[in-house]
Amino acid sequence: MSNKELIIETENLQKKYVTDTVETTALAGVNLRIAKGEFVAIMGPSGCGKSTLLNILGLLDNPTFGSLRFSGQEIAEASERQRAIIRKQNLGFVFQSFNLIDELTVEENIGLPLAYLGVSKSETERRVTEAMERMGIAHRRAHFPQQLSGGQQQRVAIARATVSNPSLILADEPTGNLDSVHGREVMALLSELNEQGTTVVMVTHSPSDAEYAHRIVNLFDGQIVTENLNTSKHVTELL
Repeated sequence: MSNKELIIETENLQKKYVTDTVETTALAGVNLRIAKGEFVAIMGPSGCGKSTLLNILGLLDNPTFGSLRFSGQEIAEASERQRAIIRKQNLGFVFQSFNLIDELTVEENIGLPLAYLGVSKSETERRVTEAMERMGIAHRRAHFPQQLSGGQQQRVAIARATVSNPSLILADEPTGNLDSVHGREVMALLSELNEQGTTVVMVTHSPSDAEYAHRIVNLFDGQIVTENLNTSKHVTELL
């Protein structure tokens, strides 16, 4: 990884939550480097700081202390406006609960990121159609989320996450609400996107999902305790 360009680099990243009576340390000095084109799985027990780290990497939360660089740019103390611009232009999110808008059709849900970017109607239609076809859901374009299976909803969520061609996808337990068959389909889709050059960082409890990653980072009590290159058959097939 040393010869590859870094997309994410953190140094002594810390996050503390303070109330009137309690101070809780969620991250206790995380040093992490992620190269462009990597697929990284972040694992660890509940409460170890996985989702907190993902939220900070996704610019949805601020660290209390430490450095966070995105493509070489220091953003730990960037303004919310600056962070929002970086998010819209570079990041895609896939959540366990899908986070689709019930009142919008499949096509409209997928097109939302492009609306925020001010993309023209004709270009939006082209990109959304392309994303639906890539995810195998074009025949569901006029359906609403409640009319879809869990696996189909997650395909819509992935299409929405990738329609703006982000350089980084952040996935939080992307198969957590799916059965094993649909879970494997979703992981295969994330792997395919990674093969095409998109960097993927995924939080997961699932060892089988982690097998799709190039590298597995284990957190415990807000710190990285191990980092292992994955030599499973899934990675062997990708390399």
